[in-house]
Amino acid sequence: MSEITPELHHRLRAAISEQRQAISQLLLDLVAAESVTGHEADVQEVVARELRQRGLDPDIWVATPDEIAPYLLHVGEQEIWENRPNVVARRKGAGNGPTLMLQGHIDTVPIEDRSLWTTNPAGEQVGSRMYGRGAADMKGGVASFIAALDAVEAAGIPLAGDVLLATTVGEEDGGLGALSLVLRGYRADGIVIPEPTELKMVVAHGGSLVFRITITGRGAHGAERNSGVSAFEKFIPIFQDLLAWEQERNDTLGHPLYDHLENKFPIAVGVVKSGTWASTVPESLVAEGRLGFLPGETLEEMMAAAEERIASIANQDDWLREHPPVVEWFGGQFASCEVSPDAPVARALATAHRQATGQDVEVAAITAGLDLRLFTEIGNMTGVAYGAGSVRNCHCPDEFIELDDVLTAVETLALTMIEFCGIAAPAKD
Repeated sequence: MSEITPELHHRLRAAISEQRQAISQLLLDLVAAESVTGHEADVQEVVARELRQRGLDPDIWVATPDEIAPYLLHVGEQEIWENRPNVVARRKGAGNGPTLMLQGHIDTVPIEDRSLWTTNPAGEQVGSRMYGRGAADMKGGVASFIAALDAVEAAGIPLAGDVLLATTVGEEDGGLGALSLVLRGYRADGIVIPEPTELKMVVAHGGSLVFRITITGRGAHGAERNSGVSAFEKFIPIFQDLLAWEQERNDTLGHPLYDHLENKFPIAVGVVKSGTWASTVPESLVAEGRLGFLPGETLEEMMAAAEERIASIANQDDWLREHPPVVEWFGGQFASCEVSPDAPVARALATAHRQATGQDVEVAAITAGLDLRLFTEIGNMTGVAYGAGSVRNCHCPDEFIELDDVLTAVETLALTMIEFCGIAAPAKD
C-alpha cells in the first residue's frame, strides 16, 4: 500500500511549486560549470557546495588506476585521472527502511562547433526551456534528484531509509566514476538514474562495443594506382558487411522490449582516417565505430562474433588474407543490462509516476549504454533509469530540457523516495 496520503502529496506539490525558480537556477548553475569528460572538477565543486548547503557531508574522492585495473574492459584506459572528483552524500533516515541511491553522471560531451548554437551552451532559459551543454544529459537529472530531496524535507516528511545522492565522472566514455563508486563500497537496495528517458521507466539498456579496425595497404603514386593497394578500397567491403550483419541481426533476433525499434543492433562507424596526400594511394586506414547489442548478449560473445565476421570478409580477398585487418577494442565497453519491472525499486517508481502524473509509467528499453550496468553487473544491485528530457536533444547544438518535465521528475523522484524508503514512524513518548 502506498505511503502517500492526499495530505502528504499536497504538501509535497506545494513545496515543489515554491521551489520552481530555485530548481531552474540550480540547473543553470550546473550547466554553467565546466564538465567535459576528463575535466569535471568545476561542476563537482558546485555539487559539493549545494550538498553542504543542505547540511550534508559529501564524500569526495578520485578514482585510481590501481582500483580500476581489474575492470579496465568496462571503463577503458583513461588519459586523465587527476582532479576528477566523484561526490556522494547520505541523508540518513530513521534507520529502519531500505536505502535508495539517486545517481547521475556529471560529465558532458564537448561542443564541436559553437557557431551551430543559437542559444548559450553555458546555460540559458528561454520560456520553459533550459538550454545548454548537459542540460538534458544529464544535469537536469542531477538537479531533479537534489530538488526531490529538498521537496521531501520542505514538506516535513521523515524517511525511514537512507537516501544517497551521487554524482560521478566519466560516463560518456565508459563509467569510470560509477565503477569507482561501487568499488568504494557504496550499496543501496534500489537505484534510480535520472537519465533523459522522456519520463519512461527504462529497465533494460543495450550494450555497446567501441572498435578500431586498421587496414594495411601499399602506397603508390596516384598516377600509378594499379601498382599500389588502396587501404581505403579494402575497407569498403568490410564496412558494407558490417551493415549487412546489422540488418541480418535485426531480421533474425528479437527481444520484447526492443522489437518495436527500427534498429535494435545499431552499428556506426564514426571516424575514418586514411591517406596523407590527394595524389597518393593510401597505405593505411583506421576506422573507429560502435557496435550495439541486446540484453542477454555478453561483451565477450560480441567481440568474438565481430572479429570472426571481419576475418571472414578479409579471407575472401587475396591481399587482406595475407595482410589481415587488426581489430582492437578501446575505451569503455558497455555491457548490456536488464532488470525486472517487478523489482521493488521499479514498483516504487511506477507507483510514484502514477501519483505524479495520473498515468501508468511506460516501461521501456534503450539501445544506448548507461552506468546502470556497472551497478547491476559489478555491484549486484538493482535499479532503473527515469528522468526528464529526450536523448534526441542530447549531444547536439541547442541541447535543451523542458523545465515542466524536470518538475514532474522532481515530484516522481520525491514520491519514489517516500514510497521506497518508507515514512519513519513517529517517536513514542
